[in-house]
Amino acid sequence: MNERSADYEPTLAATRAWVALMRAQRRVLSAIEKDFKEAGLPPLGWYDVLWELVRAEAGRLRPFEIEARTLLAQYNLSRLIDRLEKEGLVRREAFDEDARGCWVVVTETGRQMRARMWQTYARSIERHVGAKFGEDEAGKLAELLSRLA
Repeated sequence: MNERSADYEPTLAATRAWVALMRAQRRVLSAIEKDFKEAGLPPLGWYDVLWELVRAEAGRLRPFEIEARTLLAQYNLSRLIDRLEKEGLVRREAFDEDARGCWVVVTETGRQMRARMWQTYARSIERHVGAKFGEDEAGKLAELLSRLA
């Protein structure tokens, strides 16, 4: 790995990689969002929250845990949880006796929506990512990108 001081400019290769990464992310996310819309499904952010809840023990997380796992900003997450609750996909439960905190709990309807969304999402991932790379290339790309995480 090449270490650089904060005083140095990024290399041309590093700058090109950054630009390509940002463009690819924007294009692929836009294409997936379009696929969701065409399938009559809610936005991808809904899937991310539902997925984290389905994976969580007892299907519940505190809002700050959802925020950390999804990287959604707190103010966006609060509104999103409100919308998910209005649609019956999640419910809020008091965390303690004085109800200062709450759990966000996925409902059976939420589990079903996540599974329905996955059908479109899986096809989108294959079409917009998988079809562009062989298995070895996709593995290498995942390995390279994991260095940024």
